[in-house]
Amino acid sequence: QLKAGLDLQAAGYRLSNELAWDMLLKAGSEGRSLTSVSRELAETVHPNTVQGQLNKRFRVETLREQERVQNDGLAASLPQSVWGQAVDIAIDFHDEPSYSQVAEVRTYTCRSQAKAGTTHFWRIASAYLMKKGQRFTVALVYVLPEYSTLEVLKQLLYRMAHHRVVIRRLHMDKGFCQTDVIRYLQNQHIAALIACPIRGKQGGTRALCHGRRSYNTTYTFGDGTQVPIACVRTKPRGKHGKRRLKWLLFVTIGVSWPPRKVKRCYRRRFGIESSYRLMRQWRIHSTSANPALRFFFYGLAFWLVNLWTLFCWRF
Repeated sequence: QLKAGLDLQAAGYRLSNELAWDMLLKAGSEGRSLTSVSRELAETVHPNTVQGQLNKRFRVETLREQERVQNDGLAASLPQSVWGQAVDIAIDFHDEPSYSQVAEVRTYTCRSQAKAGTTHFWRIASAYLMKKGQRFTVALVYVLPEYSTLEVLKQLLYRMAHHRVVIRRLHMDKGFCQTDVIRYLQNQHIAALIACPIRGKQGGTRALCHGRRSYNTTYTFGDGTQVPIACVRTKPRGKHGKRRLKWLLFVTIGVSWPPRKVKRCYRRRFGIESSYRLMRQWRIHSTSANPALRFFFYGLAFWLVNLWTLFCWRF
């Protein structure tokens, strides 16, 4: 499937597509670099040769075409049982730290809160399918600093529609709780559950956290956008086993459920966090200054996880 989905254009005296894919698969499945892998294979080429060929194949000028090819590969790895059926979709961002000081590289990384010793990250947005025991990444977007959250959402929705994935309901975290995103979903009549951050000391959304039981209500944001909100009152156990009061707020678009059912359904979204953890295990380690190659390695990791999930599901 990898060979059919993507041509590496590796041609030389000793380097071929098959050898290049062998090295990439071994590096990805073991979470290593191409340099360490080349030292173990009996019949291989110098890692700089492979690196140079990949740099020629993946260039920033063709970044969008590369993204399209990898999305087509993700779609090809989906089982036919999900085509044309309404499914739940989780959408989220994933950041991988970038330590490069090169100005050209930093134009392709996004700034965020300091984590892992840096404030610059390679960012990918992904859509994650949830249907019974089938969990697959159905689409991804290489996120650049100039992209807004709404633009990323539109690209993911376009990719899913192109791959014949019918959305029953979206599950999104607090990063998507923005009025432009909410208005777009309302205008497109797309059902969604969005975690709502609790802000303010007395007013704001914190004013909704009151009472002795969960309830549904409506809330008006500062720009006049009015949305239905499910306010869930919980008492989870802390580190020492004691229960403490905690409120959870969810924006419900096209959904009229009791608050407890909203919370129970939204919990399925955390499977997308597992896909990111698995992606890190299949990611090829690299210090390349080529942004297109770095994005390719991240997309390839999602692709490999999808194929492994498909094989396990068929078995």
